[in-house]
Amino acid sequence: MCSETTTPEYKDTLNLPKTDFPMRAGLPNREPGWLERWAKIDVYETLRAKGKADGRPSFVLHDGPPYANGHLHIGHALNKTIKDIITRSHQMMGFDARYVPGWDCHGLPIEWKIEEKYREKGKNKDEVPVVDFRQECRAFADEWVNVQREEFKRLGVYGKWDDPYLTMNFHAEAVIAEEFMKFLMNGTLYQGSKPVMWSPVEETALAEAEVEYHDKESPTIWVKFAVANEGTDLQGAYVVIWTTTPWTIPSNKAVVYGADYNYGLYEVTGTPDECWLKVGEKYVLADKLAAQCFAKARLSEDQWTRVRDVPTSEFEGLGLLHPLAGAEGANGEWDDLRDFRAAPFVTDDEGTGFVHCAPSHGMEEFELYRDLGMLEQVITYNVMDDGSFREDLPFFGGKRILRDKPKKGDWEGDANAAVIAKLTEVGGLMARGKIKHSYPHSWRSKAPVIFRNTPQWFVAVDRKLDDGMDTYGDTIRTRALTSIDQLVKWTPQTGRNRLYSMIENRPDWVLSRQRAWGVPLTCFTKKGLLPTEDGFLLRNDEVNARISAAFEEKGADVWYEEGFKERVLGNVVNPDEYEQVFDVLDVWFDSGSTHAFVLRDREDGTPDGIADVYLEGTDQHRGWFHSSLLQACGTKGRAPYKNVVTHGFTLDEKGMKMSKSLGNTIVPEQIVKQYGADILRLWVAQTDYTADQRIGPEILKGVADSYRRLRNTMRFILGSLGDFDEADRMHCRDMPELERWVLHRLAELDTTVREGYETFDFSGVWQAVFNFATVDLSSFYFDIRKDVLYCDGDTDRRRAALTVLDILFHRLTTWLAPILVFTMEEVWLERFPGDESSVHLVDFPEAAPGWLDGALASKWAGIRKARRVVTAALEVQRRDKVIGASLEAAPTVHVEDQALLAALKSIDFDDLCITSGITLTGDPAPNEAFRLEGEVEGIGVVFEKAEGQKCQRCWKILPDVGTHGHAGVCGRCDEALG
Repeated sequence: MCSETTTPEYKDTLNLPKTDFPMRAGLPNREPGWLERWAKIDVYETLRAKGKADGRPSFVLHDGPPYANGHLHIGHALNKTIKDIITRSHQMMGFDARYVPGWDCHGLPIEWKIEEKYREKGKNKDEVPVVDFRQECRAFADEWVNVQREEFKRLGVYGKWDDPYLTMNFHAEAVIAEEFMKFLMNGTLYQGSKPVMWSPVEETALAEAEVEYHDKESPTIWVKFAVANEGTDLQGAYVVIWTTTPWTIPSNKAVVYGADYNYGLYEVTGTPDECWLKVGEKYVLADKLAAQCFAKARLSEDQWTRVRDVPTSEFEGLGLLHPLAGAEGANGEWDDLRDFRAAPFVTDDEGTGFVHCAPSHGMEEFELYRDLGMLEQVITYNVMDDGSFREDLPFFGGKRILRDKPKKGDWEGDANAAVIAKLTEVGGLMARGKIKHSYPHSWRSKAPVIFRNTPQWFVAVDRKLDDGMDTYGDTIRTRALTSIDQLVKWTPQTGRNRLYSMIENRPDWVLSRQRAWGVPLTCFTKKGLLPTEDGFLLRNDEVNARISAAFEEKGADVWYEEGFKERVLGNVVNPDEYEQVFDVLDVWFDSGSTHAFVLRDREDGTPDGIADVYLEGTDQHRGWFHSSLLQACGTKGRAPYKNVVTHGFTLDEKGMKMSKSLGNTIVPEQIVKQYGADILRLWVAQTDYTADQRIGPEILKGVADSYRRLRNTMRFILGSLGDFDEADRMHCRDMPELERWVLHRLAELDTTVREGYETFDFSGVWQAVFNFATVDLSSFYFDIRKDVLYCDGDTDRRRAALTVLDILFHRLTTWLAPILVFTMEEVWLERFPGDESSVHLVDFPEAAPGWLDGALASKWAGIRKARRVVTAALEVQRRDKVIGASLEAAPTVHVEDQALLAALKSIDFDDLCITSGITLTGDPAPNEAFRLEGEVEGIGVVFEKAEGQKCQRCWKILPDVGTHGHAGVCGRCDEALG
């Protein structure tokens, strides 16, 4: 093997690598320069023009909009990098791959930020004109759009950055209103009153996607409801319920039981000190739970007894007394008998076997009494928007379920304590305790939420649609389920199961939010009519067209202008007869409508308004994927996407969720400053993004090490191609087998790379290319061909090697360009400098038909196994200091397999093993021969030193050294010297 320390008179005759491509990348400092260069030559628009000129097929990844309300976190970086890899790879596979970034600009996250500023200044939001408040929200969102745009661009993400989509743009707001009005016109929109998740802190309804679950400690109480009916053996006995929400007891209207459970009548026979129970009291409890109920009341087992069975038939016709019935000062609030009946949702796993019903605060109870036609008798309005009890509620008026702000992390208000105190005072409790359980919290304020019955606007998911779009069903639910199974490909497949289950079991869609910053529900209701009466909602095409035109001109703020109702209703209906709705749309309706104002309406959208790919985190099965599906199924009859790709969450190195309080967060800016964006992008490509990923300092060091190894591979290629000329190019049929084997591997990889990018398997692409570059090339092909590249003259085998290196250059730079956008541009420009040159303007080269050669690959698989035995044998000699380099050896290799022996003899096996000579024989290997038992059978190596002198140019030890015209060289080097 040659070296740069070769004797001076011959060193300059070697073809040593020459390149200015640095070993140290310096990415943090150099990447901004490439960004400026891409902006100057306008890579994105250049590709759009190319796509149009070439008539390329369209490929559109539709961007799920992040909120414009803060700096990027690592999840943003993961998400946008995956999207960028998808878009770039499809562009380089021959598509016109367009990417329009977008932002969600309405909704609670942004409004909450403005309210926080108000609170800091002691300012009341309700005293600010709504249009002024909305303008502050708009300015806040616009500021963060600009910040995040630059942060995303710094990651190397390309797209239509100069014209993104924003849900607060006037056209977007107009289309969102139009999409809402389609539900108004198709009859699926209705106003109803049912329990919804409500945030008392933010004073608005929340969607499931706006809720996260955290552990919460709640008070638990066992409450006594006395049987009221005279003339029954159960009169005066107590039916006991258990609840973790004491604040709902004032709204209790019923108790329900399980029709198939075993119940018993129990009597207290003794009591300990400080016990709320009295000797002689009787209790009806589920047999399975009675013992633990008495234990909670601090009774020992000998202080209570089971009197008899109580069949559920005995419950029929009974009424129960609320524990506050007849209480002094209650003003008759709770004197009505409580309903008592069977219900399917009762369990005997915990509690008492009975369930307290406050249908205003529980969906199952609400649905039970809705189906019974009894809602009017059981709905209460005791809890106000801010989570306080109505002022005139006896005992509890003005008490708050939650505080305005947490105290040492605790949001607990005074309502629960007040209810428990009053129940204790009137003897209404059997026991009390505490429980820690998973509980829904607002993901914005982090405060607990409650279930609260309020008038809201809903879209009915099971109402039949007569809109002429029934190919995939005649209801929103059936269209959505059919789309999931027939029209969409899921990556990973588990995404299908998750969303299908959600859609299959979901209730009607709650659209309304009691906020100010958003697109209003652009509808009017007839004064004096109930929501269930015909004519309650104004459905008029002319009015809708006027609203849309006004929004297109001035945006949604126009809805709040004085006299707007009169302007849009005038000459159509009498404005005085209608109320204008001022709730705003759920922000998920905004983002769910993006298919209309982005995919359908933009020139760079899609002809059918359907995206090739939607990609977001797994939480978006209940968020953007979900709302987009419902929205599109209601307005266009099917899902707005063909592929749905989901990624997991980002964890720290120990697999823990990142948290500022734990100090384990890592932000993209940190990584970019320390390593460069390409290292962050490579981390994304290396990981299986479909599951949760880990990231941290040690992991990033490993990524950086992989990057350095690949960079060395590219540096070797660049250095070796310094003197390559197109006239040197050889056809594959004229090449040595080693070069043809490399081309075969490239043909295999071409399929792997394309299939990997097509199926969004970037870790598969990276691993295949990286292993090829570091194992097949650096550790094998390059190691072998260095001798030829450095020492040969103008030989066919050197020209063949250079041709293969040129082919490798074009494949590796383009295959990896979607991942390592900066580095592959650097590699490309090192070889092809020029003002308009860029690797991102070219496609993946096609593999030549003749490259794939299965027979050759099979032959070389055997050859490489034999080589492994030889190199292992030589390593033993090097370790034992017998030789210093493999060129000092000329071993004898014994090969039992005659076909393999013939294969080895057909090539220059000594070149492959980097020895000065090799003797191949089919004779049985002697006992002392080196073998790789259990790995490669039938091959033995007997070590022998090479005979002759060391060539002062190539360092091989050969008998002919010194016998040629040039002193101290072998015949091959003598010929090269001329």
